[in-house]
Amino acid sequence: MHGSYRSFLFTPGDHPRKVAKVFNAGADAVILDLEDAVAIAEKPSTRATVVAALGKPRNCLGYVRVNAYDTEFCFRDLTTVVGPWLDGIVLPKVETADQVQSVDWIIGQLEAEHGMAKGSIDLMPIIETGKGLSNLREIVRAGSRIKRVSFGAGDYTLDMNMNWGMDEAELSHARATVAVESRAAGLEPPVDTVFIHIGERHSDALTNSATLPKNLGFQGKLCIHPEQVGPVNKVFTPSEDEVTHARKVVSAFEAAEAEGSASIQIDGYFVDYPIVEKARRIVAVIEGIESRSQAS
Repeated sequence: MHGSYRSFLFTPGDHPRKVAKVFNAGADAVILDLEDAVAIAEKPSTRATVVAALGKPRNCLGYVRVNAYDTEFCFRDLTTVVGPWLDGIVLPKVETADQVQSVDWIIGQLEAEHGMAKGSIDLMPIIETGKGLSNLREIVRAGSRIKRVSFGAGDYTLDMNMNWGMDEAELSHARATVAVESRAAGLEPPVDTVFIHIGERHSDALTNSATLPKNLGFQGKLCIHPEQVGPVNKVFTPSEDEVTHARKVVSAFEAAEAEGSASIQIDGYFVDYPIVEKARRIVAVIEGIESRSQAS
């Protein structure tokens, strides 16, 4: 699976004005938040606001980040927001495989209750603690509905007592671990952490914060402001030149292979099976992006 979800945009679930506008920000998916962006006193009442927003016409996927598994809010979050209006649940601070299995089971029961096909609702965990990262191998092999995981650096650097620097060098081990374990378990490429700095003066740092995980094999990034969506989408979208070259490679190699050759030269590049597979992935990513934009 190659994955082509470039941007997941968070917005607080208790801000009806922001919620109404967020689906038109250009993100591939929107995450209405019941967790960190919502005050404790407002969490129960925000559930209905979120469900109402998801029930309206929209042109991108709609997810909800519920509260963490070990909080008093998680169960009622799930029983209230899961239904035909929802595309997926984002589960924060996942630390063990049994947390994922429990939430998967609850979602499955709710799908049945609503007459939905089993597995209709996506489940995306956020790995954001040392324990979660240490247990990631078991989490991604838990036999659940998980298609991909995401990484959350805010809580991770807090948990690990790290300094989250602008160049993000301290995140490289966690990012690499998330990418490797996702691949080893046969999941889609993962989704990277938010970048907490807003504004034009941080645009180069945002691009860097998207490029680093892209080069490690991630498919996209979590965003916290609409202005981040365009730059993030750009980083995770293959360029026109890349796509043209990839299609040329695939076409020429398939023609050569049909004549019994498995290694050719194209524009001065030596091309064999690994190069062709990389080209096919680029084509699959752009086709996934294009088909989703046509559907919306």
